Amino acid sequence: MKDFIRNKTHKEKNTKSSNNNSFKKDLKQKNEGIRLNRYIANCGYCSRREADNLILTGSVSVNGKIITQLGTRIKESDKVMIGDVTIKPEKKIYILMNKPKDYITTSKDPQNRKTVMNLLGDLKFRVYPVGRLDRNTTGILLFTNDGDLARKLTHPSSNILKIYEVRLDKNLKINDMQKIIDGVYIDGHKINVDEISYIEDKPHNYVGIAIHSGQYHIVKKIFESLGYKVLMLDRTMFGPLTKKNVPRGTWRYLTDSEVRLLKNL
Repeated sequence: MKDFIRNKTHKEKNTKSSNNNSFKKDLKQKNEGIRLNRYIANCGYCSRREADNLILTGSVSVNGKIITQLGTRIKESDKVMIGDVTIKPEKKIYILMNKPKDYITTSKDPQNRKTVMNLLGDLKFRVYPVGRLDRNTTGILLFTNDGDLARKLTHPSSNILKIYEVRLDKNLKINDMQKIIDGVYIDGHKINVDEISYIEDKPHNYVGIAIHSGQYHIVKKIFESLGYKVLMLDRTMFGPLTKKNVPRGTWRYLTDSEVRLLKNL
């Protein structure tokens, strides 16, 4: 898979313009406050959309008063409660994990199966998985308490490039590879991949595939539509991030530069 991954270049932003925009944004928030749903998301409690639902159902209070009006702005000094729990902004945490097989991508599992949260150990901060990898899928999985970024990365419009290494139950035929290149139809929608190739020095049932679609199980569905069964699926790249130097089952914090790259996607 090493030879399949291409080095990506990123255009540099105009630093001066970016700083000015950031200053204006901060000044506006200082004068007008911050939207309540964004404040809740910034606290790592849930996404903005989920916060809207909490507000509409009367679950959120500000300074002891129930708030049900969407778009309400609050000040940093206001006391916000969800039910009987006071919430406050948390330090933003960003984690990259190399997920192993047989772990569920969820915070809790009613069947008491192993979850990816078990691999984080006694982390002092609350974080949540960004998107999902199914139980048997391995590779890059992100965690954060930054609700805005999590929503951005999982929204269909984000079109983030993902690269996978796939092992099939049989060699992939050249004509079937061409069909995938031309686009296959899944549930009535044409799915296009960015690139697909055999993996160098491996049998032809090992394939590298690059795709922007974030649809759940989309890689498996592509091959299943042509009569192949996916025996192994490993996500080796997510946007600008790779699992280099992160052994299976371990994790690390993202660097500041990596976080900036994700926010600029």
